[in-house]
This record gives sequence, C-alpha cells and structure tokens, in this order.
Amino acid sequence: MKQTPLHDAHRQLGARMAPFGGWDMPIQYEGILQEHEDTRRRATVFDTCHMGEFALSGPGAQADLERLLTQSVATIPAGRCRYGFLLRDDGGVLDDLTCYRFGPDRFMLVVNAGTLDRDREWIRSHLSSGTRFADTSEATAKLDVQGPLSRQAMEKAFQTPMPDLPYFGFAETPLAGVPCLVSRTGYTGEWGYELYFPADRAREFWDRLLAVGVKPAGLGARDTLRLEMGYPLYGHELTEDRTPAGASRGKYIDLTKDFIGGAAVAREIEGGTTALLAGLRLESRRAARAHDRVMKDGRAVGEVTSGSLAPSLGVAVALAYVAAPLAEVGTALAVESRGNLLPAAVTALPFYTEGTARRKTGA
Repeated sequence: MKQTPLHDAHRQLGARMAPFGGWDMPIQYEGILQEHEDTRRRATVFDTCHMGEFALSGPGAQADLERLLTQSVATIPAGRCRYGFLLRDDGGVLDDLTCYRFGPDRFMLVVNAGTLDRDREWIRSHLSSGTRFADTSEATAKLDVQGPLSRQAMEKAFQTPMPDLPYFGFAETPLAGVPCLVSRTGYTGEWGYELYFPADRAREFWDRLLAVGVKPAGLGARDTLRLEMGYPLYGHELTEDRTPAGASRGKYIDLTKDFIGGAAVAREIEGGTTALLAGLRLESRRAARAHDRVMKDGRAVGEVTSGSLAPSLGVAVALAYVAAPLAEVGTALAVESRGNLLPAAVTALPFYTEGTARRKTGA
C-alpha cells in the first residue's frame, strides 16, 4: 500500500491504520466519537495527502473541461471552485471531483485516491493538443483543518491572518514562508480549510497544528461527519453502475452544454429517474449497513449505500437508493438488517443542520 508523507506521524500517535483506496490510512486516534465531537465543537486536522491533484492549462483547457465535467466550467470565477462529476460515455460515474479556477486558462482538479490513476488516463485521452496536463499529486501535500475554531487555530499555528474566503473560494497565500493554496470547501459541514503545499513540508505543517491544540482525526470520523451532512462517497453512493442523476437530483449537472455522458444523464432525467438517493433516519441507534434492503409493506424498494450512528444526533442514519415515488420526506420505510426490520423514515438532507461551513465569517 502507498503511504502519505505523514505515515510515521500517525504511527507515533498510535493511530489505528487500515487500507483505503490503495493507501495505508489512519482510521482513528483517540476514537471516532471523540474525533467527530472535536470536529463539530473545536478543530481537527485530517491527513488527505492521498487525494490527487491535476493541473490543466492552456487556451483549450476550459473547453476540454467543459466536455469532461458535468458542472459548468465557464461560469466558475477565478478564485472559486465547483463540485461535479466525471462520467463515462454511458453516464456511469468515474469520479466526483472539485474544479478550481485560477484564471482564464489555468485550472486544478482534486480527485479521489482510489480513482486517481483511471481519472488521469481518462482525462489525458480526452484533451486537445494545446492543453497542458500535469499530475502533481506526488509533489503535493493536502491537510484538511475542520471545525468552528479552525480559523483561530490556523492563525495561531502559522502566525498570520487567514484570508477571508467565501464558501468554495480559495487563495494562494504563503504560510510559514511556504507557498500554499488555501480553500474553504469542507467535507464535514463545519468551517474549515484545505491546505495544498509541497509534500516535503507536510510534517512541519502537521506538527504546527498539533502544537496549538488541533486534534488529529481519522477517516472513521470523516465518514460519520460526511454522512451526517448527506454527502456522497465514491464507491458507495456514486459508482460506474449509475449515472449521477439519482444521487444529485440534477444538481452539479449542466444539461445546457455537451459533456461526456450527458446524453445518458439527460435521458434518465427526462424519463424520470427510477431510484433517488434519500436520507433515512432510523428510530434507534442500531445502524444499517451498505447493501441492506430497504422495505415497504413486505417488499424491497431500495438498498442502503451508507449507514452509521450519527453521533451528533444520537440515532442511526443512512443513505439509500429508494424507488422514486417513495423518496418523499416523511415516507415510512424499514431497513432489513442482519435479520431485523429497523423502522425508518425518509428525512430531508442534511441530517445535521447546525454546521458552520456556510457562515460568512470564521468563528
């Protein structure tokens, strides 16, 4: 398995490690519930160096990205980023990713670790001759500092004011004399930052953050946090076997332009998506698991894609693809899990509504 530049640091902290997307990654340190709470109430740092970064530039870069991605690229202002999907010709999802725009002809894509190699080859094979492409993943470290106290923690760790960034905005700014890209997208629902900087400075940045009281958090808490927000995870809610129509319900997809897989997505949306991704709130703390059947009146009407206890809510929640007529908020359903029938109801997303991510100023 691959290792991030912080692998030794995780081992020294006694992290529980496990495979994820081909990488040996920390799942937890003190424990998932504690790290979840620390992110919701204070500030934590996640090692996300395993994720991939691609740089694209040149006069044809925008047009190429418009063909490759579902979201509108032309309307992304400089200094902003936008979430969307990379599709196969038949509309199946190759990856979900974020596109950063630096200027008229310069972009960065941030992709998932497990799909990085495939994404790189797919994108390269669909670029025009004038577009320059570079996979900068190995040279780039990425840390996610998340939580309502993350701004104070960052300013204390690096002894500099953080830029005032809008949600899904970014800026290139030095931190401790190191060139750094700082963005504010988040995957937890809380105020926070993503830091992109040279990989050989990863341990220095990590140590600075821990020295001011930022707690390390692993992929276990990252998963419970994103599930409380109803965010999809590639390989669970998003796969090659489905178009993104059911998961996004049309969001992050610009059908006014031509893009790879667009015809298949349009046909599904126009014909009525048969299964929609829905949030399920269970009546107890007993969690559903991926592939559990969703039931209605004794018949299967869907399948769970992700399920867990929601620590912030004190009950179990799940994401599931459900027959479209039953995906309305308030619909009573049940989940068949390990021989038990667990009562559930379709709930509006996000499950957790107290997140700080969209505040106009830092806490």
